[in-house]
Amino acid sequence: MRIICRVLQVTTLNLNGIRAAFRKGLAQWLKIQKPDILCVQELKAQQKDISAEMATVAGLQGYFSYAQRPGYSGVGIYSRQTPQAVSTTFGDSAIDSEGRFIQLDFPTYSIVSLYVPSGTSGEARQQVKYQIMERVAQRFAEYRTEAANSGREFIICADWNIAHTQKDIRNWRANQKKSGFLPEERQWVSTQLADGWVDVFRQLNDNEDEYTWWSNRGNAWANNVGWRLDYQLATAGLAQQAESTAIYKDERFSDHAPITICYNSL
Repeated sequence: MRIICRVLQVTTLNLNGIRAAFRKGLAQWLKIQKPDILCVQELKAQQKDISAEMATVAGLQGYFSYAQRPGYSGVGIYSRQTPQAVSTTFGDSAIDSEGRFIQLDFPTYSIVSLYVPSGTSGEARQQVKYQIMERVAQRFAEYRTEAANSGREFIICADWNIAHTQKDIRNWRANQKKSGFLPEERQWVSTQLADGWVDVFRQLNDNEDEYTWWSNRGNAWANNVGWRLDYQLATAGLAQQAESTAIYKDERFSDHAPITICYNSL
């Protein structure tokens, strides 16, 4: 079923490899859904790997930030409208070298695709995750100041690699000491929301069992043993214009599912 939006349809999806996602039918789905913006994370590709079909699909032009390491990380934004500006430089070596940030600016709003690393590989990587979270929080404060001063709105599409609340993870009791559901990580999300950002999905849908990622181990997908790791945060003015949301699970293009939000005004 196609999602119908009146003004702006924004979808975010961790691809777990852009080439794999296109092989699994992502292009065909986009031609049916017709989003205005598609934010993607985890390209696992370099510029030379992006085919013509991947660069421009379903009337959307792709803009990408690649990791220095081949086959790793990387983010992008597809847009139906030509942006006024594109930025792939965050100003932090850990973020920029791994291709974890891209921003597109339009006349009245900006949209960002972010990919926060997982800390599951060990304590050293968890510390990198905390450092990136700290830098992102600083940038968020700058965005809020700009929004207050100029009226520009912001949408942040991100794979945080964090499940915020018990509702956002099926087996929360067993995961309280694991990266992705640590108290410090969850508090970080709470702080962003307390500072004025809106978790737009939760504004529209407060149900349990609404997940965007499932482990490939066991029967996690079949049993809906998932985590909600993928978010759209928005400044308050634009969040107030959000009217509907959906997580698409009829097909699988990745180990994550696309999450779409419709905004009725800009």
